[in-house]
Amino acid sequence: MSISTRASIACHIEVCEVLDISELEGMGIVDTPLALRCAAEFIGTFLPFFPVGFNVLSGAAIFGGLSLATSLSVLTYALAGLLGANFSPAVTLALFVSKKLGGPGIDGAIASSYVAVQLLGGLASGLCFVNIFADSFRLGPGAGFSWLDACACEFLYSTFLCFVVLNTTAARTYNSEGNQFYGLAIGAMVLAASYAAGPISGGLINPAITIGADLAGAGAGFGKSLIYAVFQLLGAAFAALLFKAVRPLDFDEHETPRTRLISEMIGTFALVLTVGLAVLAKTALAVVAIAGCLIAMVYALGDVSGAHFNPAVTVAILVSGHDPELTPKRAGYYVGAQLLSAIFAGLCFCLLHNGNSFAVAPGEGFSMAAATVAEMFFTGLLAFVVLGVAVAPKTKSSQIFGVAIGFCILIGGLSVGKVSGAFMNPAVSAKSLAA
Repeated sequence: MSISTRASIACHIEVCEVLDISELEGMGIVDTPLALRCAAEFIGTFLPFFPVGFNVLSGAAIFGGLSLATSLSVLTYALAGLLGANFSPAVTLALFVSKKLGGPGIDGAIASSYVAVQLLGGLASGLCFVNIFADSFRLGPGAGFSWLDACACEFLYSTFLCFVVLNTTAARTYNSEGNQFYGLAIGAMVLAASYAAGPISGGLINPAITIGADLAGAGAGFGKSLIYAVFQLLGAAFAALLFKAVRPLDFDEHETPRTRLISEMIGTFALVLTVGLAVLAKTALAVVAIAGCLIAMVYALGDVSGAHFNPAVTVAILVSGHDPELTPKRAGYYVGAQLLSAIFAGLCFCLLHNGNSFAVAPGEGFSMAAATVAEMFFTGLLAFVVLGVAVAPKTKSSQIFGVAIGFCILIGGLSVGKVSGAFMNPAVSAKSLAA
């Protein structure tokens, strides 16, 4: 074992010894000393990155996204009570910018401490698997893609991740009574990024991971991570601006009807972009990425606009009459916002994939009749589940609704993806107007 490996492991063990969890029982975030919160940040950055390195460098890269997403979810639940579980300089910056804008967040002194230990955690993890495999990540665009494509993906999915974190963990108007889905929502968005943006940029969306991997493998050249980090941090700052736009009450500002439309546009854009990127990547886990994005955005924006992101869902809720606030006029605005956002997302993923797109048509060997029946059935299932878990007063759930809705996408995609494409969303079909 090399000196650098021993040093990084020793550092990790020392931090674990400092974190005597039994001494912290009953302590809230505010009561936890900064040193312990920083130690938790180190652990939360070190551990998720570690299994990803093993996946990539042992030839099981397809599971890297699953490893990162699940590791991040469980550690968020394990450590959120100590510090809020940032585990990324991008997330920390988003919280800092939110605070500066007059909303919930953290101040500069705490933010700088967090970032320092996050970078150390990323470096320590990188040193471990570099010394085990004598290799590191190759940062940069995937084959056939440019640096502009890669940086755009890192910017977009860093924005989405930080936006989900802010909405599910920091929003005062959403979390006054607490929620149990924050870790799941965060992990779900990481899953989406891994398999949608991954083939283009790597989908790392964390400056601590990118810089840590780059430094650990500096013998092969250093510097590419800094390019990624700039766009990841820009995405974090933009996420704070979007957070303010959809939750003005958290910033002591008045809410307007436009707030709901912005919410629908953000969620629909993220969903349709993920659909396009994942499908064009031709990954076997495309449907997992799409479901993950929907789960994350439903949890992030469910209390803002209802998180429809789908004209079919909007029509179903309108016809059901269970949402008195959804008038025909508002439903029309929702559908318009969803379609416009979907068209823009279609343009974006077309540009990112060098002008390529995919057809909205029956799969090879299947008739239009078969595809139509498949789309009708599974779109109906999705709308039915949304009504049951998120709208109907007697059956709606305050915690599991996002998972139930996202699993409908999994069911449809796995069942009829080869028959009709399992779009289940007129907004996704509308992308053909742009791509």
